[in-house]
Amino acid sequence: MMADATSEAPAGATSGGRGAVTHAWDRFADRHIGPSADEVQTMLSFVGVSGMGELISQTLPDGIRLSEPLALGAGITERELLSEMTELASRNRVCRSFIGMGYAGTVTPPVIQRNILENPGWYTQYTPYQAEIAQGRLEALLNFQTMVSDLTGLPLAGASLLDEGTAAAEAMAMCFAIARGDRSRFVVAADCHPQTIEVMRTRAEPLGIDVLVADPETIEVDETVAGVLLQYPATDGVIRHPKAVIERAHAAGALVVMAADLLSLTLLTPPGELGADIAVGSAQRFGVPMGFGGPHAAFIATHEKHARKMPGRIIGVSKDSAGRPAYRMAIQTREQHIKRDRATSNICTAQALLAIIAGMYAVYHGPEGLAGIARRVRAHTEALSLGLQKLGHRVRGGHWFDTLRVEPGEAAVGGAEGVIRAAAVRGINLRDYGDGTVGVALDELVSAVDLTALLEAFNHGQEPGFDVEELLSAGPSELPEWAERSSGYLTHPVFNSYRSETELLRYIFELQERDLSLAHSMIALGSCTMKLNATAEMMPLSLEGFARLHPFAPHEQALGYFEMFARLEKQLEVITGFHRVSLQPNAGAQGEYAGLLVIRARHLDKGETDRRVCLIPTSAHGTNPASAVMAGFEVVPVACDDKGNIDVADLRAKAEQHAGRLGALMVTYPSTHGVFEAGIREACAIVHEHGGLVYMDGANMNAQVGLTSPAACGADVCHLNLHKTFCIPHGGGGPGMGPIGVTEELSAYLPGHPVVRPDTAGERAIGPISAAPYGSPSILTISYAYIRMMGGTGLTRATEAAILNANYMAERLKDHYPVLFRGEGGRVAHEFIIDCRPFAKGGEMDAGITIDDIAKRLIDYGFHAPTMSWPVAGTLMIEPTESESLAELDRFCDAMISIRGEIDRVRTGEWDAVVNPLKMAPHTADAVTSDEWDRGYPRQVAAFPTEWTRKRKFWPAVGRVDNAFGDRNLVCSCPPMSEFTANG
Repeated sequence: MMADATSEAPAGATSGGRGAVTHAWDRFADRHIGPSADEVQTMLSFVGVSGMGELISQTLPDGIRLSEPLALGAGITERELLSEMTELASRNRVCRSFIGMGYAGTVTPPVIQRNILENPGWYTQYTPYQAEIAQGRLEALLNFQTMVSDLTGLPLAGASLLDEGTAAAEAMAMCFAIARGDRSRFVVAADCHPQTIEVMRTRAEPLGIDVLVADPETIEVDETVAGVLLQYPATDGVIRHPKAVIERAHAAGALVVMAADLLSLTLLTPPGELGADIAVGSAQRFGVPMGFGGPHAAFIATHEKHARKMPGRIIGVSKDSAGRPAYRMAIQTREQHIKRDRATSNICTAQALLAIIAGMYAVYHGPEGLAGIARRVRAHTEALSLGLQKLGHRVRGGHWFDTLRVEPGEAAVGGAEGVIRAAAVRGINLRDYGDGTVGVALDELVSAVDLTALLEAFNHGQEPGFDVEELLSAGPSELPEWAERSSGYLTHPVFNSYRSETELLRYIFELQERDLSLAHSMIALGSCTMKLNATAEMMPLSLEGFARLHPFAPHEQALGYFEMFARLEKQLEVITGFHRVSLQPNAGAQGEYAGLLVIRARHLDKGETDRRVCLIPTSAHGTNPASAVMAGFEVVPVACDDKGNIDVADLRAKAEQHAGRLGALMVTYPSTHGVFEAGIREACAIVHEHGGLVYMDGANMNAQVGLTSPAACGADVCHLNLHKTFCIPHGGGGPGMGPIGVTEELSAYLPGHPVVRPDTAGERAIGPISAAPYGSPSILTISYAYIRMMGGTGLTRATEAAILNANYMAERLKDHYPVLFRGEGGRVAHEFIIDCRPFAKGGEMDAGITIDDIAKRLIDYGFHAPTMSWPVAGTLMIEPTESESLAELDRFCDAMISIRGEIDRVRTGEWDAVVNPLKMAPHTADAVTSDEWDRGYPRQVAAFPTEWTRKRKFWPAVGRVDNAFGDRNLVCSCPPMSEFTANG
């Protein structure tokens, strides 16, 4: 019988948090780190070192090693963590928030919450770059796109953006990319959400764009204006006819963006039918908890002619090798990884998991259900308006959907402040406009009880004196003819077929079974760090105290969140060596952008307005140059040497050449080639010597934690991909978080917010980076939980294990595939690059086999391909992470070695150069069970290339997808069912 953890400690037990005794089998780090102690020794022996210390000494330069262990305390158990998180959540007071401003209470259907949000089969997948093993989530994202397209009345929708504010800013950039002529201004209606206006100002200023905030009734547009943003309905709830503004904008050659409320569009004429060119907004109220601000899926939709100017990801329909419909990410050449410093956006991620939930919410309710919710919300809004007017208050505007702006009359003691206080007593939050008016925004949870409480708050705290049910029975007033929707939406069978939970559950699992996730096998993606997302880390997400808070709720209602923020910021400060951390950036690229804006702000504050040159190694992530351009910098590339390191001589020459204008160096460490460069401190010193500052891309922080730090390397600012190093799951393509750490000098410029000033905002704060002041707070619980359970020692062990795993795999594979880059000690970091170019046409071992062939053949072995052709074309970048056991590492290595043997069989002519297992991969169950088989190699070789595939077979849902066909025939909404039945 297992002893209780509070009993006397047996030999080998260690002390955990809060004075409790932690048994060896209770230590979370031992569960998180894949290799056992014996396996670690086996691998150390295999790579030829006496111990972990020797390996790390051969891997990291001495000059950057930390001299002290991380001061984070001991790790705590899962049980202790869950108790702590429950206690923190209890400090948050969940009230009924009728604040609005783009955030609304909603119900996540339990079948979606349990089987998608809380299901590792959905939240641990990688971005769907390998379409054949991502057909389930691609279909779910296509549902989201179809939903957005139908509701907005625009034919092309994206697979989600980060939040409404940044989506509006992306649309602004899109307008400048489309509009002709020399244009420098963008007009924003004053009745847009305030956070959206300020995010757009932040984005516009470095680019030299003049944002004009104008009265929506009197907006003027001339040939200097690229676009106009309108809110529909407005932030104060009023539904205004946009016809005149749209006509004036189009006459001047400008585009019109409408930020719309999705639920309202089930009743209101959609933006596309009103003449808008682009629609943006948030899908949060479609079943996604508010989470104190995120994560939520934003949306963007436009006309097909603007497809190549549209930011973010688009899911399209193509065909596979058998001619069947197959989903894929469309026109990927739009992405910043290819455009780099010519990109108009640095977006390289999405809110895929949240978009999937929002799309499934529409599948769950269908068009009738959504319209019913919308009619009910509007009916309660109308009833509240009638009641308020009965009490002598003035409600601004004439037609509303869910939001009212009220001028309190004599029935409200203390005016607006008195009403807000009276509502707070009743557990209700209202919006304070600061001008004597009060905002009330209702949601799908609203009831007659809520209306009564609201009317009491506006009536000296007394009952209103009339029956609320009678007000509701009157029903909503008619909308003006121009505003009443007449077109259909959500007519595709997917939105009309799953009304019982049984059928919806089966549909969810049908899609899940088409996707390969961490629940199946390791995903060894270099630079992406697909590590364990432990169940205990994920559980706090569903606690009401974290899930249901409005981002602009009063400070005293979010004390648990603020305590967690403070602790997490301190943890990240210890890990990075920096003075302060801002949690606001809600994606890695947002962190890059924020960090560069902070550097720019410092230069401007010092009067050094010419420091606009940003040095970037040619091996850098594509987001680096894109972010630099967006932050107002001019990109100057720095060469890399034959070993993949920054060419320090070239760096020095460029720094000297641009000394008076040098603003920053962007550098990834370890390098994008998977090596700890010995010259990192020298590189930083050169930049500092010439007046610049150093931005470190934290994509490879997984190899730094506990061993070195950005500060120890000489950097001034660094962003952290919490969705990589700190365990927030990738969710099939998002969510992510990209907080930044900065030196004491730069802390003065950390981002602020127009509605709620973050505790970390500097005294000379830049504008907001994200719509919510703390980005996506609800998922910060995951990284906080990870760090608490690992403790300083556990985090350091994890880094060491990641480096050991990578070096072990590199040693196992080196005789089969060339390992391209190694450090001065002959070691790789936490990832490594193998060269597959020799096997391609014209290569020294020419078999006509491409990197795509190897990637698709890995699917037959049950694996997701490593990162392909980056940073070197024709290569694979492999990162095993610390979470994978020796058995799994060997399984992957065995697969790669077996594939090398298959390549040789093609090269020697044993297998046909065209019809062979690599060229024909991946093999579907349909293909290998067909009546005809004339491929020249056995079916068993195709389907079961190893013994383990007979026990753990993942069958791809489609054969190899034809990407070129999909780009030539762009279809980005749900195809008719006939396309599937016609092809079997």
